[in-house]
Amino acid sequence: MNNHQPIVDTLEHRRFTEFCDACRTYKYIGLCYGTPGVGKTLTARTYSQWDVAQATMPWSGDPREGPTLATVFYTPSVVNSPGRISSDIRRARHTLTLLARRPVQLEKEARLESIRQRDQAHQETVIDQHDWLREPIPELAPTYGEVARDYHKKETQIPDPTSLIVIDEADRLRMASLEQVRAIFDEGQIGLILIGMPGLEKRLARYPQFYSRIGFVHEFRPLGATEVRRLLAERWAPEGVQLPVPPWADEVVAAIIRITGGNFRLLNRLLTQIARILELNALPRVTKDAVDAARESLVIGQA
Repeated sequence: MNNHQPIVDTLEHRRFTEFCDACRTYKYIGLCYGTPGVGKTLTARTYSQWDVAQATMPWSGDPREGPTLATVFYTPSVVNSPGRISSDIRRARHTLTLLARRPVQLEKEARLESIRQRDQAHQETVIDQHDWLREPIPELAPTYGEVARDYHKKETQIPDPTSLIVIDEADRLRMASLEQVRAIFDEGQIGLILIGMPGLEKRLARYPQFYSRIGFVHEFRPLGATEVRRLLAERWAPEGVQLPVPPWADEVVAAIIRITGGNFRLLNRLLTQIARILELNALPRVTKDAVDAARESLVIGQA
């Protein structure tokens, strides 16, 4: 994905996937909250495949290789307005619609090119061989215009595929913006998920018209110690980071768990720093001293 670490299969990732599927299926508003760094944004972007949507130009590529995308991932700007939110989400949904129509568009382009070549060959034959005085000029069917109109009709019959909208950094939304989001939800017959910090659920409770529509609430929790041990045992590391092959000493793993507290972002940064220290000091294995040195180079609060 563009500028993002690949997601890892954890319990929280699976729970979030089930949460999103439920909001999509039942067309509810879902609320997801969690502390910074636990992986909310990364997991949501992965679920929506929004980086794939942004990287895939609607007018290029083989549509048979691309997935069917039906989830919009949207992050409002720090200063947002109802009009800006409406236009941004409408544009994002239009992107998914263009991608859904792309197979028909490619088929149309191939068919029209075939007809163009047919008409060109026919024109050359008429000029060279046709008896203009005794016979009318033969007409070919279907015409270029007829085929173009038929495919345009097919394209317009493909509806907006959006069935879920995921809004990250929902803490930024003011009352008027929340009302705009509610209007989009009410009109669209789709699921909606708001992602934010702990306390977002209490803030939204002050807006009964919005809060009454919330059907599911999901707390995104830090990784458990067992999961951190599993990731390390399975040789997981941040993208581009090379670490010695485990198993590592129990004190090393325990120190990593204690320092990161299950925070995925801190785990990512700590392992990156450990790899840098090992390389600088030509160390063959991960030691507790290396972990402590890596911890000292990071601003992560009290361990």
